[in-house]
Amino acid sequence: MKDLTGRSIYLRLAEIQDAEFIHSIRIDPRYNRHLSAVNGGVDSQEAWLREYKIREAADLEYYFIVCRRRDHMAIGTIRLYDFIGDRDSFGLGSWILTEDKTASAALESVSLAYCCGFQVLGFRACHLDVRKENTKVISFHKKFGVVATGDDAQNVYYSMTPTIFNKFAEKNKRFLTAY
Repeated sequence: MKDLTGRSIYLRLAEIQDAEFIHSIRIDPRYNRHLSAVNGGVDSQEAWLREYKIREAADLEYYFIVCRRRDHMAIGTIRLYDFIGDRDSFGLGSWILTEDKTASAALESVSLAYCCGFQVLGFRACHLDVRKENTKVISFHKKFGVVATGDDAQNVYYSMTPTIFNKFAEKNKRFLTAY
């Protein structure tokens, strides 16, 4: 899969050598408040990435590093995983952006992930879950038009379709078009 490019950022597939960066942001208290706990060090992250690369090669998952276009600095991660059925739905998660992000990195990274899932991979829906206390991310996803599908004690579950995303993208294309 080729890089996915937005106005100020691009997504490239994660590689084994990204282990230190990924581990550093996953253990950073500024970014991990609403994430599952990390066990192990950089070696564990490298092992996880080796296993991930097998899933990537089998078209079962795509883990991206979010990079600034101006200097190629890694500023976050986002992942498409939990593929259901024959392109019925994909999960969206592992979304972290550092303080070095661009002003529109959040909007661009999620939009590029949706474009990848719907337009490149041909999925008919996306499912995602957000921790209930993560109110900023809930508000962010609602602006895209996600539909709540349920909840439990810890999470709210949402769904996105290509039709809903395309309406959002059309209204916001000035932020999403690469230059």
